[in-house]
Parts: sequence; C-alpha cells; structure tokens
Amino acid sequence: MDYTDTIKYLYDSTPLFQQVGGAAYKGGLENTRALDAHFGHPHRAYRTLHVAGTNGKGSCAHTLAAILQSAGYRTGLYTSPHLVDFRERIRVDGEPVSKEYVVAFVERERAFFEPLHPSFFELTTAMAFRYFADRKVDVAVIEVGLGGRLDCTNIIRPDLCIITNISLDHTQFLGHTLAAIAAEKAGIIKPGVPVVVGETTPETRPVFVEKARNVGAPVYFAEEEQKVAQEHGKTAGYAAASVKEYPGLVVELQGLCQAKNTRTILAALPLLAAAGYRVDGKAVREGFAHVCELTGLMGRWQRLRQHPAVVCDTGHNVGGIAYIARQLRQQQCRRLHIVFGMAADKDIPAVLALLPREADYYFTRASVKRALPEGELLALAAPFGLQGSCYPDVPAAVQAALQKSLPEDFIFVGGSSFVVADLLARRDALNLH
Repeated sequence: MDYTDTIKYLYDSTPLFQQVGGAAYKGGLENTRALDAHFGHPHRAYRTLHVAGTNGKGSCAHTLAAILQSAGYRTGLYTSPHLVDFRERIRVDGEPVSKEYVVAFVERERAFFEPLHPSFFELTTAMAFRYFADRKVDVAVIEVGLGGRLDCTNIIRPDLCIITNISLDHTQFLGHTLAAIAAEKAGIIKPGVPVVVGETTPETRPVFVEKARNVGAPVYFAEEEQKVAQEHGKTAGYAAASVKEYPGLVVELQGLCQAKNTRTILAALPLLAAAGYRVDGKAVREGFAHVCELTGLMGRWQRLRQHPAVVCDTGHNVGGIAYIARQLRQQQCRRLHIVFGMAADKDIPAVLALLPREADYYFTRASVKRALPEGELLALAAPFGLQGSCYPDVPAAVQAALQKSLPEDFIFVGGSSFVVADLLARRDALNLH
C-alpha cells in the first residue's frame, strides 16, 4: 500500500470519530494497554506533558511544544483532530511524521492490531508513542483526545498535567453537567504530578480540588497565578501587557480566548522549571511569537487574506463560539460575512443564539458524515434573526462570500473544525494566501 491507500485503510477499518462521531467512541483502556505492551511501553522512554480541557488544549499544547523546541529540547507533539493531513497529528520539532513511517507501521503491525479492532484514535495514539520513542524525543506534549479518565492517552505518567477549562461538549460521553465533565477531565490527575487548571467555575473548581487532594497532586489555578491583558494592533500578534515576568510578550495567536491560554501556559512554566526543564525567557518569547511556524498550528483565528479580510477559526462549541462572536462584533469593517457550518451532534441552538445578527450568512456543510445539512442549519438559524443562503459545500460558500464582499469587508469561516479543514484543503483553489 502507498500512503493514500494506508490512510484509506485506517479510515475504513478503524472507526474515526472525526467522521462518524459517537460510533467511533470506545470507553475503557483495554485495547490501549494491549497495544502499549506490544510496542514495549514506548512512552516510558521520554518525558511527557499532558493537556486536557474542553477548549484551548490544542493552542496550549502547540505553544508549550514551541517553547520547548525553542529551549533546545527534541519535542514530540500529539494532537487531534487533523485539518488537512493525518500526519499533522504526530510531529517532532514541528515536522509531521513521514508518509513512509505511517505506511511501514501499518504494514508491519496490522497482523497484531486487526484482531483487537481498535478505534482510529487508539491505533493512532500507539503509533505516536512508538514514533516518539523511535525518534528519541526528549519530551512529548500529549493532547487528550476526549475527556481524560478513559482517554487512551491516559496511560502516561507526565511531569505536568494541564486542564484548560470545562464547558458543555461531548455530553453524550462525558456527562450533562459541568461538574460531571470536570470529573472526567480530572481523570488525568495523578499522584504527585502537579496540575495547572486554566479556568474554573463554581461547579468545576471543587471537583479539581477534591481529585487533587484524593490522589496527592499539587493543584494550581492559573486565574490566581497570572494576569494577562491583550492589546491588539501593536504587532502581527498582540502584546500581553500585564505579564510581569515577560513584559511586552508578543503572542502570535490572536483570538480573544488566547489571553486565558497564555495565562495557563505562564502558570505552567515555573512548574516545568521545578521539574528540571531549562526554559529561559528567550525560549518563552520565541515559542509564543512563532508557534504556528514552529509547530504547524492552523485554524486559530487564522488570517488567510487581507482585503477583504478572511479569517477562520476551529471553535465549535458554546465555550469557543462565545469568544468568536465577541471578536466578530469588534471588527471594524463595512460588512460582516459569516460562512458557517456545524456538526449535527453539537448544541446548535445555543451556538446560534450567540452569533451576531448584523451579518450575511452563508450556511454550508463540511464533507464529513457528522455535518448538519445546510438547509436544516438555515431553518434553525431563522428564529435567532440570522439571515442568509445555503451552499452545498464549504468552497462554494466561501467563493460566494468573496464575490459579494468589498475590500473593506470581513469574512469569517467556522462553526466546526471540519468546515475549517475543508477551507484549508482548498485554500490555493480559492486564492487565499
């Protein structure tokens, strides 16, 4: 098999949550432990950091990896989902795993894993852990896939755990209250391993305090440790003006949510130092200012064009869209155009209620089975005063928005990671550079 055939085999033979949602979810760690034993417990060969949370965990994981790379560590990074290419999930010093490694891994190991019937994520996690050992990384930043307690990344014993925040998402698996979801995310907290919690609510904070106390883990709350204020417009990123340790810190990621992510990362840095990591101020500044270049991060308030402005963002639940909606209302433009699609298993009315009415909407669907049909989205949006038209796919919707926009307009593309993925996959064809 070549790389294309191998990826198709993985998609067809192992359930992919990205495509089919709940049918791909597997609770329990039996398969994960079997795969881990088969590959010789590779995650024990290097240090790890573990990042969970409803929103912001990808941005935090990438930024931590960028900082560690800048400090001279050979750094693995495991994240999900991918946007354009499967290889985005597994990186060493920003470089995606090679096509040849993916093909060889599947061909060599399929006789073992096929009888297990692992999920796509279980198998991908095993591949990532083995790859990092083969590449002899110093440290790997591991992003939780879903939840925490039963996530197959939760076999590692990291130097540090981070839980960014809790909001309602994947409730069919994690619970229908913030406290229940927090309990699942808190499942990554381990005896003696410090944990940084980025943001809490009255419902979630007691959950983290109790879990940390029960297992004997030091817990730190970033909202008490750090103060960060964004100042947009000074540079390509923003200046985090109120950071005492790094005055004038420039952060490349420009979404409003990034102030809290920055605060979380800054709260984690002293704990990394206490664990023996050598990370100086230059590495911190380099990592924050060049995270996209260093790690390949995409889709976080990513600007693809200037006139008209075209920005995409992977925020896809109430917690993420709340920041996006606020940032959209702040744009100084003649007219706002919003290309929007959602996965059918999200709390769609709650998201639609947040969006600005003063915009032209281009309702569409991503090219995954989980996508809500654009006509249904249009109908659901009408009671919230959101007016627009339907388009059968993301490129058609974006092209229509471009045609109807003047240079001083603003086009936003989002609502789902999959919408952003479809946009980025056709970026060249749409002349977005």
